[in-house]
Amino acid sequence: MPRLRTIAMSEATGHAAELFQRVTATVGKVPNSYIGIGANSPVALEAVLSLEASLKRCSLSMRDIEVVKLVVSETTGCDYCLAAHTLMSKKIGLTADAIVALRQAKPSGDARSDALASFVSHLMTTSGTVNADTVTAIKLAGLTDTQIVDVTMAIASIAFTNLFNRINDTTLDFPAAN
Repeated sequence: MPRLRTIAMSEATGHAAELFQRVTATVGKVPNSYIGIGANSPVALEAVLSLEASLKRCSLSMRDIEVVKLVVSETTGCDYCLAAHTLMSKKIGLTADAIVALRQAKPSGDARSDALASFVSHLMTTSGTVNADTVTAIKLAGLTDTQIVDVTMAIASIAFTNLFNRINDTTLDFPAAN
């Protein structure tokens, strides 16, 4: 049960209502996470939507972005984002086994995705300056400097929604991740 204020879509007014209409037009519905964020801070929802729009134009593939979001969501323990991004990953062609492996930064059968998952896991579970060997490894896997910067943008995006959902205990409106 949500811990922060939430509203029915019909109760949304002003900027929140405008943002909800934009999300509905784009994806067909407003996920519970976005309802919770927008009900409390339309400014925060606008920032999330802007960051997500930027990700669609960045140097990463949809697969890369979903790998990042799966690893971060697994690492933070966000059941809501794990559910949402497991569904998204299936829609872009990842198998159930590959999704579970990537979430845990284990071999999935795709060397580039595995290197990306390992890199993101390292970023999420360590502190301090990343050692040169870790950066060299991700570059050897084929990621460019631009893509490495875009990975950090993807991490920032999903980290925000992970944190919100963990605080809010957002009600799942996607099938639960296995």
